[in-house]
Amino acid sequence: MSEIVDVEVPTVGESITEVQLGTWLKSEGDWVAEGEDLVEIETEKASVQLPSPAAGFLDQISKQTEDFADVGEVIAKIRVAPKPEGQDAGGSGGESGGQADDGGQTASPDTAQNAKQSGGTAAGFVMPAAQRLLDENGLSASDVPATGPGGRLLKEDVEKYLDQRGSQPKPSQAAPPSSKPAQPAKPTGVSAPPKPSSSLMTGAADRSEEVKPLSMLRRTIASRLVSAQQTAALLTTFNEIDMAPTMALRKKYKDAFLEKHGVKLGFMSFFAKASVEALRRFPAVNAEIREDSAIYRNYCDIGIAIGGGKGLVVPILRNSERMSFAEIEWTIADFAKQAAENRLQAEDLIGGTFTISNGGVYGSLLSTPIVNPPQSGILGLHSIQERPVAIDGKVEIRPMMYVALTYDHRIVDGREAVGFLRTIKEVIEDPARLFLEL
Repeated sequence: MSEIVDVEVPTVGESITEVQLGTWLKSEGDWVAEGEDLVEIETEKASVQLPSPAAGFLDQISKQTEDFADVGEVIAKIRVAPKPEGQDAGGSGGESGGQADDGGQTASPDTAQNAKQSGGTAAGFVMPAAQRLLDENGLSASDVPATGPGGRLLKEDVEKYLDQRGSQPKPSQAAPPSSKPAQPAKPTGVSAPPKPSSSLMTGAADRSEEVKPLSMLRRTIASRLVSAQQTAALLTTFNEIDMAPTMALRKKYKDAFLEKHGVKLGFMSFFAKASVEALRRFPAVNAEIREDSAIYRNYCDIGIAIGGGKGLVVPILRNSERMSFAEIEWTIADFAKQAAENRLQAEDLIGGTFTISNGGVYGSLLSTPIVNPPQSGILGLHSIQERPVAIDGKVEIRPMMYVALTYDHRIVDGREAVGFLRTIKEVIEDPARLFLEL
């Protein structure tokens, strides 16, 4: 009898009691190594991968993608077994493994009988995952060519068969022979009336609806943004920046920067450093209201909004005031990679005293970002566009960017907000200030 190990939802953060299941990275019947990722788990703060607690075959998946589960709940089981012969670690043992007595590789009696009756798969070796696909689609093992070792029928075989079948017209879809008499040929030179081109006249419109539960991350985003709108006195002020000086400096040193530090020199490091200077001059933008008190910080934990696999996330650059350009670019690049792979940890997203959101990467020309509570300010960056501007009495075409600061008017005055944006503008338009501390 094989040992069975439960796959439980782990504790993924303080106060988190429920998670949402993301994509299963393995299927039932697959052999997995200990520590190999099984499924993505989404919390209200981040997405993480749940590793296998033991080496063996994945079995009894009880929660599917988008289902919710409590911390400590069993969502699957692992039948402990050695790696089947001829299979690489982490491969799909449920479909290409050996014939371990307790590994689930031998076909069940029903499967074997089905294969014998159909005269198909050799010795009735139908892998469990393949059998499930056969049952779901009303197929017999004899319908599908087997390509696995020893004539085994793999899940991939069934999927390939279904794909091929789906790309061919079904016999039932063929038009029945017409019982109407043949129409007489039209006279030569007479053209047929044009057919209607509107798709509305060629079939019924699709008015179906699809209901999907909000993800844990999206729930949290919705809750926090609505809370910010309801509890804070939000106001947005704007300015525009001539990006030519920073663009010229970046172009001049980007190759040397990449060669020395191993990371590209982007605009975000300039704006992060400019924000640190602006927060130093106007500390109220870096503060928060806590009950009847204002909390002022002597540090800058700047959140950088990044589009991840599951949506927008805001990892934190801790102590940005102490970071160099290279350290900022390294950290942002690492956060972006982890976000794309849904590997950001909860601690990467907790805290933050100020946020920078760059909608320009998506083509936004102007927006009013919403403060991430309990923060008091967020800087919105936008697209760089060449526009005519007046410089020394002359009209010139310059690469311009609109910037926006949304702030909590309960703690930040308009004078401070405008001064904050003017500081950002001064630093970006004359980046030497960053090094001369002017």
